[in-house]
Amino acid sequence: MSVLGRVTRRLGHHRWFGAAARLLVPADRVVGRLTRGRVVALGLIPSLVITTTGRRSGKPRSNPVVYVPDGDAYVVIGSNWGQTHHPAWALNLLADPAAQVDVKGRRLAVRAERASGAERERLWQLLVTEWPAYRSYVQRAGGREIHIFRLAPTGRGAPDGPPSAG
Repeated sequence: MSVLGRVTRRLGHHRWFGAAARLLVPADRVVGRLTRGRVVALGLIPSLVITTTGRRSGKPRSNPVVYVPDGDAYVVIGSNWGQTHHPAWALNLLADPAAQVDVKGRRLAVRAERASGAERERLWQLLVTEWPAYRSYVQRAGGREIHIFRLAPTGRGAPDGPPSAG
């Protein structure tokens, strides 16, 4: 891991870091879309672009998120930088678990499975190993349960071209 990556992981625990990072999400979304998930979060931590279907609008909504691999699947967490409300993309997955990810230049159709019980704990350990600040996010979120999803590839082909911005 690079020095900058290690510093980023330490800074991630600070409330101001989350606020600053939220301001950069629109730019990160564009860069991730243009690079088909090759460059997300400046390449500092493993990230992908997830495209969900808006639960109210029905339109595609794309967001950069940190992930950890789990076999052929990707594990993501709806931490929302420790805010007291869930991110829209996580609520979209609860309404419609079919999604698409752009990761490392590949586009894949996935189905979100919300983790619970022992599986949730196992995936939580994977996530905090990659991004220790998730522990701080839970405290800042007032102890609310943060959704953890395992994104399993469905084998369905995804359309060519970049996903729509959300």
